[in-house]
Amino acid sequence: MAIAAIRSGPEYGLLDPRSPDKHGSKAVAELLRKRGIPTDVVTTSAEAERAADSKTTLLVTDPDALSRRQTSELRTAIQRGGRTVLVAPGPTATRALTPGARAATPTPVELTPPDCDFPPALRAGDAEVGGVRYRVTSDQADTCYLHRSLPSLVRLPADDKGGSDRTGANAGDTVLVGAPDPLYNQRLAHRGNASLMLQLLGSRPHLVWYVPSSSGSAADSDDERGLLELLPGGWSWAAIQLFIAAVLAAFWRSRRLGPLVQEQLPVSVRASEATEGRARLYQRADARDSAAEALRSATRRHIANLLGLSAAEAHSPLVLTSAIASRSPGDSADLNYLLFGAAPVNDAELVRLADELDALERLLSPVAPTTSRPTDKERT
Repeated sequence: MAIAAIRSGPEYGLLDPRSPDKHGSKAVAELLRKRGIPTDVVTTSAEAERAADSKTTLLVTDPDALSRRQTSELRTAIQRGGRTVLVAPGPTATRALTPGARAATPTPVELTPPDCDFPPALRAGDAEVGGVRYRVTSDQADTCYLHRSLPSLVRLPADDKGGSDRTGANAGDTVLVGAPDPLYNQRLAHRGNASLMLQLLGSRPHLVWYVPSSSGSAADSDDERGLLELLPGGWSWAAIQLFIAAVLAAFWRSRRLGPLVQEQLPVSVRASEATEGRARLYQRADARDSAAEALRSATRRHIANLLGLSAAEAHSPLVLTSAIASRSPGDSADLNYLLFGAAPVNDAELVRLADELDALERLLSPVAPTTSRPTDKERT
């Protein structure tokens, strides 16, 4: 019974400040608490919006999981004048929440020097930063931890910039962190990770930790109006008239009834021949980037099905790599590069990428396949 009682305790997800697991973030929350900065955990965008103000740091652990409504409420919270920290936002979330930045291709997480004069990064020094990189158009932005000339940590000051300093202590700002690794319990003590996170999250006297969840999403949508309620009055008469006009147009353009005519079915082509033909087109066009993305996209969808993830989660670097890491040993940086990395520079690297993707699928498959798998050339 004691074992059952232990196992029946609460289960927390990734980057949860209540979780002591290796991919939880209880360690940094405890360090902030000892410094007098309380942490409030919220699971809905409405709660995050209500809690945000000029004296609050709002941390969003998974911006890519937010719906359109949640993103709109989060934009309202950002405008309250506090600090907002977004963890690994992808292209859609970055475009919606930070007009001054755009997400670029991910890069492996590795120990990186700050390469900037942003005080928190300078004091932290080398840290394990990487993941999503960002292109920044704002001249007032701080861009740190460069990977192939693009930063993996960006601070964007508020539009009203009046009276703000480089630390963002007197005005609102938004910080983009390309990877969640420095927040993990198992990585916090490495080099400058703890210093960087404590400075980014401890600049205000209050921290709101927004962990999007399925139950929170349901609560966010409880008060949403239905589609019919959003339509203006009198829409039903217009719909009836359009329906009658469509029926008349279909009758006018339809063929006259007559005897049935047999048609020859299209020629069937074996899947292996179609795959090989497509691979030859890629090879002739020297399109290794398109071939690699096709291989990675198919592998991500297959692995997501094996791990019970949704189609959207299959293309989220944070969710997919973390789910794979929980099932098999390996570095999340290697998984991120394997599934979301840059295009191969030559055919040998493309073949090696296909072999590594095959090996990853076989590792995660519950039962070894009994049928022969296509060759690297066919997959390419």
